[in-house]
Amino acid sequence: MARRSLPILKHLLQSSKTSSSTTTSDLLHPFVSKRSVTYMPRPGDGTPRAVTLIPGDGIGPLVTGAVEQVMEAMHAPIYFEKYEVHGDMIKVPQEVIDSITKNKVCLKGGLATPVGGGVSSLNVQLRKDLDLYASLVNCFNLPGLPTRHENVDIVVIRENTEGEYAGLEHEVVPGVVESLKVITKFCSERIAKYAFEYAYLNNRKKVTAVHKANIMKLADGLFLESCREVATKYPGIKYNEIIVDNCCMQLVSRPEQFDVMVTPNLYGNLVANTAAGIAGGTGVMPGGI
Repeated sequence: MARRSLPILKHLLQSSKTSSSTTTSDLLHPFVSKRSVTYMPRPGDGTPRAVTLIPGDGIGPLVTGAVEQVMEAMHAPIYFEKYEVHGDMIKVPQEVIDSITKNKVCLKGGLATPVGGGVSSLNVQLRKDLDLYASLVNCFNLPGLPTRHENVDIVVIRENTEGEYAGLEHEVVPGVVESLKVITKFCSERIAKYAFEYAYLNNRKKVTAVHKANIMKLADGLFLESCREVATKYPGIKYNEIIVDNCCMQLVSRPEQFDVMVTPNLYGNLVANTAAGIAGGTGVMPGGI
């Protein structure tokens, strides 16, 4: 199958029932029950669906406003529940959290975060409160948008809940600040499974783990160990590893060599923005959590 997906399997199972009692369904059932699907496009049935909308700060309202216009022109079967949330708020209002939990889909512009002081990032708060552990950014060449490189089609999958962005920092004594980087096997395996499952379901050929395990041997070493273990369960997908600084150099020189990339939190932020810049900029590259 060129594109493996659950709807296709369901169709085969239903077809087998009408043909004979012992057919393809008996062969496919063990396969279906053992594989856990972490990513799957689910086409709707045409019923209008509520989507939470947070325009955000900066260019956020411009981008989300354009999406609203496109959805209206397409007569898409959705309607927006709009909330004004801004980065200088102390926390995300509970009604917004409830709306996202109920609707399962949220269109969100970026929320500004004060630099070097002020309130903590509401972007990070949303990820923690909703356990949005995977960030996915697809960077590819767009027709009519000339760029330096061609044949760019990179998917960056970033762990979104721990690492440096966990915000575990404090001042030990005046003038000395300690910031903790936490990497766990559970979160590393979870993001690795998401990346390989995404690659499998979308007919991708290669997954590249980005790391700095030559220096952070325990933390990034654990991340790599988890990726390697998961990779053994997907023998049809090529797996390789690359140090983050070399990765950035390779991205700007030969981006076509990358397919799916899986990264810890901080590296993913840098790599995704670099890849987006190569393909035309963050304003035109789709991403989701």
